[in-house]
Amino acid sequence: MASSSILRSRRFLPLFITQFLGALNDNFFKNAVVILVTYRTSEEFHIAPQTLVTISGALFILPYIIFCATAGKLADKYDKAVIARIIKIAEIGFMMLAAIGFMFHLVGFLFIVLFCMGAHSAFFSPVKYALLPDHLHKEELMQGNAYIEAGTFIAILLGTIMGGILVLRPHGELTVSLMVITIAFLGALASRFIPPATMRDESVHVCPNIVSETWDMLVYVVKRRELLKGVLANSWFWFMGMTFLTLFPAYTKQIIGANEHVVTLFLTGFSVGIGVGAIACGSLLKGKVSTRYVPWSALGMSVFTFDLYGVSPHQLFEHQGTLMTLGAFLTTAYGWRMVVDLSMIAVFGGFYIVPLYAFIQQLSDPMHRAQVMACNNVVNAFFMVASAVLALCLFAISFSVAQVFLVAGVLNVGVAAYLLTSHGKLASG
Repeated sequence: MASSSILRSRRFLPLFITQFLGALNDNFFKNAVVILVTYRTSEEFHIAPQTLVTISGALFILPYIIFCATAGKLADKYDKAVIARIIKIAEIGFMMLAAIGFMFHLVGFLFIVLFCMGAHSAFFSPVKYALLPDHLHKEELMQGNAYIEAGTFIAILLGTIMGGILVLRPHGELTVSLMVITIAFLGALASRFIPPATMRDESVHVCPNIVSETWDMLVYVVKRRELLKGVLANSWFWFMGMTFLTLFPAYTKQIIGANEHVVTLFLTGFSVGIGVGAIACGSLLKGKVSTRYVPWSALGMSVFTFDLYGVSPHQLFEHQGTLMTLGAFLTTAYGWRMVVDLSMIAVFGGFYIVPLYAFIQQLSDPMHRAQVMACNNVVNAFFMVASAVLALCLFAISFSVAQVFLVAGVLNVGVAAYLLTSHGKLASG
């Protein structure tokens, strides 16, 4: 089967390993910072943890808006494999800076490094998604995207576990520093085996004006209605995903009154769920690029979001020095139900996102594919920043984290309903 052969092929495996290690490092570092500010820094500086976590998430996403247009043009103009290697070398430098921040307890400096790692990902993402159609056959594209998405979220899982468990231990910041530098070196090594890209257009002009570059790229996609619908639908997934991923620590501490190991459990269930949904969707569609399951997957996400809200405690936990352990949480009446809800939200999320990436890649002009994927990343970033802004606004009017999840679920029903209309239905559905 194509699905098994591409995992053994040089056309796919080096790219898969490179992106896996990059996502692992992004989330190892990011979640180490999130856990650090949630369970230590927020109390030292008397700042609400959900505010610090939301700001850190926004700092990681902002570079997508700033740099993706340039990243897309560079990837269309030059060999994407060479660009990937340059990006991975830069990652080593950023992780060395992160080590300085950890070792000297420079929280503000770590936030700057978060921005730098966001820039690293902004430049790599269009390369990754544009290389897939270059190196894979048409019937392999769905499965390739499924493995990429599954691998990304499994990397999120592993990075979250390592960051959450290690950073608060004795000498945890030293351990995290050494590990993120090592992972960056391994990613740079894997990138050297990515085959050269077959599609590039050396006539592409890269302009230093970031604003005009981004605007031109957005206009290009807006003029292509089906492509625009695919990008907007894809970006909605990241609105929902960012809402959950960034607020798990605050939800766990403030709503449930549990410790960081419960945060890790939630992120584990969510990440594994995305991977299961992605692989299942790729297998179910058997290589055919079809979006017919997308709106129903969105509805499935909302159903389990509503159940999560229903089972959540609706009173803020008053922290008095003792947080519930993982074992104690799993013995509660609501513990396992919460885990199932979050996992099923993610499973339906995996079903939702994989066809949309293949749909966008298939509709894109091969000579402009990286720019289209970069545009998708910019719109993704707008939606992720919008999720952070919405959360901050809701917190400002005294909404709890559970109520923020509920609002996201209600909005998601609206998106699903639109995708089922004749106007919103995607062409390949």
